[in-house]
Order: sequence, then structure tokens, then C-alpha cells
Amino acid sequence: MFRHSRLSNGLVVATAAMPHRVSTSLGLWIGVGGRHEPAAWNGAAHFIEHMLFKGTARRSPREISQAVEGVGGSLNAFTSEENTCFFSKALHDRLPDLLDVLMDMFLHSRFAPRDIDLERDVIKDEVAMYLDEPQHHVQELINETLWPDHPLGRPLTGTLKTLNRLRREHLLEFMRQNYVAANTVIAVAGRLRHEDVLQMVGRYASRLPQGPPAPFTPVVSTQDRPRVKLFTKDGAQTQIVLGVRTCSRHDERRFALRLLNAMLGENMSSRLFQELREDRGLAYSIQSALSFFHDVGTLDISVGLDTENLPQAVGLILRELRRLADKPPPRAELHRARDYVLGQFDLSLENTENQMNWLGENWLGFGKIFAPADIKRRLAEVKAADISAVARDFFRPDRMNLALVSPLKSARKLERLLGP
Repeated sequence: MFRHSRLSNGLVVATAAMPHRVSTSLGLWIGVGGRHEPAAWNGAAHFIEHMLFKGTARRSPREISQAVEGVGGSLNAFTSEENTCFFSKALHDRLPDLLDVLMDMFLHSRFAPRDIDLERDVIKDEVAMYLDEPQHHVQELINETLWPDHPLGRPLTGTLKTLNRLRREHLLEFMRQNYVAANTVIAVAGRLRHEDVLQMVGRYASRLPQGPPAPFTPVVSTQDRPRVKLFTKDGAQTQIVLGVRTCSRHDERRFALRLLNAMLGENMSSRLFQELREDRGLAYSIQSALSFFHDVGTLDISVGLDTENLPQAVGLILRELRRLADKPPPRAELHRARDYVLGQFDLSLENTENQMNWLGENWLGFGKIFAPADIKRRLAEVKAADISAVARDFFRPDRMNLALVSPLKSARKLERLLGP
């Protein structure tokens, strides 16, 4: 079902044929994100993402959106720590139209000075909105705590200070360095033929700039004890994230971590949801999530709750982490977690957009495209002892980090809870 071709200039075209779907999803992936930015240019990758929608030599911003939405399609983009993706979806026979719009944005965006100034203000409003949302603000705080003085610890949007510094020449230079053929994947999923997609892409491929893939600064951790970052803000609740440094996307332990996360806090059946929400009523919701990067990774536990319940909640979370490290989970719990993960995995791949994401993320993350059956086999091989082994590897005081947005004036009691 998956095919890929590398063109002579380094551009990769990856496809997933889904002949029974009426739609096709197209993604233009560039292997650059927030962690590739110099400190003074923090927010550049996200700023460029915005600017590619602001008009080209051929199309105004309105004409860009109309060219896709006018044929019943959708168009969007995102910037992450390691990738930027521009994606669209429409009926399968509209693929040439989608590709023409995305390549026009990629190759011919104007970066008009007035548009840059206007979009700078839009992004500043976005930054302010996130800072006003404790659930989002605490996520930025935990990244800063996990990865101090490193690009992974900076906000993807940039800050008001760095946004004010970014000029047209900075954005164009960052794009020149990173938006190159060897750092780009065109991923397409839906009703298609790989050869037809190659022919379509071939009309544009020679116009892509040349250059090496983007470098990045590796993480070198010197953490030897728990770290806590408190942002004091009046409010009815405290928002916390307990972040645990884990492993990279290339580490074999990621499969055991995936099942551990399902047991711990990924859904309503998980230990943390049942303990804190159902049994004790301490929080409306609590969840855990994994993030994997090229050289590092995290497991984040997020919860919002009454400030008076904070010490008890943190204590219960830490108790569940210790339980997982001290004793392998029961066989029935392991089977439920595995069935949940495999079921969610299969359901997600029914969608052409998710198939397109699978292609882009796999190629940029691993330099190859994994067959879903291989991933499912690796998950099926995880044993209960593997779960407790990775818990012992990672649930240690020297890997624990806690961020809070709270009315509290001090977090010393919580520091003591986390360990030495």
C-alpha cells in the first residue's frame, strides 16, 4: 500500500493507495521546526507557516483559500518542534489543483513587508491568547522546565520580544536554509496511482531549492534532581503538568511506553482517571501523553483541579508511577491496554488524512515508512515485565519535572513530594 520515490534533487514522494476512498489528502512536509531556530529567531518556523498563506505572485490570500475550498476541499498547516506541514484534502480528482496551490505557496510566496507586519500582530494575539489559557500556558512552562536553555524549551510561536525582532530578511534566510528539496516530503494518500503522483510532482520538482537537510542542537541533560516551575496567577484552579524525560523515537522502549501510557492516563479506563476522577472526585479530567523526538522524549501528565487538592493529587500520581515500577501490571490490564492501542491505531488509518500524516512523519522521523503490521507486531510482543522495566528506567526523581499555573505563592511542599 505504501510506496516512495526519491527524485534526483533529493525530494521524496510518498503515497498510500486507498482505492475505495473518494478523497485524497496531500501534505507538503518540511523537516524543520522550532528546535532548528537560533534563539534570536525563536518563532521563525511558525511565522513562515503563516506567511505562506498571505499571497503569492499568482494568488492573493483569498484566492489561495478559494482555490481549495471552491472545489469542496480544505487547507491548513501546522508547525511542530521538528516538522512543518502544509496539507489539503479534496475529492481525488482535484489532486492536481491541490498540488498546484501548495507548490505555489512553497515556491512563490511574496512575504510582502506590510503582510509581515500585519501577521506579526496576529501572532502576538495568538501568543497572548495562549498565555491567557492556563491549560496551554502550563504546557509551555513544562517544556521550558524539561529543556532549559534549549530550543525544545522555547515556545513554537516565539515570544513578544523575538517576534518584534524578526524581519523579512530573517524569515527569508531561515526559509532559504531549510525549505530545500532534500528536506521535503510530498505525502499523498487516497484514491491514486503512485506513477500519476510522480508525474504531477515532476512538473514542479526542478524548481525546489537545493541544500542539505536542517541541522539541530542535540539535548544534553544535566538534570540530577526534580525541577519545579511555578507561575503564580489568580484563578479558581491550579493547572499542572508532571513531565518525565523518557527516550527518543528510535529507542526500542517506545513500544512498552506506548502501552504503559494507555494504562496510566490515556483514556477513561486508565489508572489515573479512575483514581483521581472516578474514585476521589479530585479533578474533572486527567490525562497522560507521549512525545517522541529525534534524541529525547517525554511523558506528560496533565490535570486541572482545586488548589486545595493539589498535594493529594500529586501524591496519588506519584504512587501510580511507583506501582508501575514496582510490579508488572496484571495480564488482563495489559491485554486491555494493548487492544485499546491497536484498535485506535487501526481506526486512525481508515482516514486519508491520517494515512498522509503517517507517510510524512515516518519518512522525516525515520527515513523510511513502517508498515502498520510491523508496529502492531512490536506492540503485541510487549510483556508485562517490559512495562515495569521502562517505568523503573524513567520514573525517577532525576527525570521528574513539574510545572504549575496556580494561585500558590510557593511550591516547596511539592518539591519535597517529588523526591530528593
